[in-house]
Amino acid sequence: MGATKEFFDQFLQFINTADENLAQQLINPAAKFHVPFQADPLQGPKGYLTIIGMMRSGFPDIQWNIEEMITENDRVAVRFTMKGTHKGNFFGVPATEKPIAVAAINFYRLSNNQIIEEVGQPDLLALLTQIGAVPAM
Repeated sequence: MGATKEFFDQFLQFINTADENLAQQLINPAAKFHVPFQADPLQGPKGYLTIIGMMRSGFPDIQWNIEEMITENDRVAVRFTMKGTHKGNFFGVPATEKPIAVAAINFYRLSNNQIIEEVGQPDLLALLTQIGAVPAM
């Protein structure tokens, strides 16, 4: 678990800064990223930077925090909290300046200290509700 924790500490630094050097170091060029808003997976460091760029376009101050992590062999499940301010267009919704605090649960496969696959499950309903795109229940 120690090496996995250290890896995800670096990964957290990467997603919170969009550091291209860390992307190259932590993400395998053939890695696949399955996201709920796109049928085909994104690939490699560039694909992951695309995901981060999409989130940062709507929430330029977005920061992820790891709440919980479970590891088994080459697989890791991570529960994150994403926090930011809606300052840009996101899924067609213009900036509202509203803060968000949204959970995401992502599943990773690692090989040779690099991510080779991720299935991301952000709580998009909560996010869209918090920015007013979906009526609150």
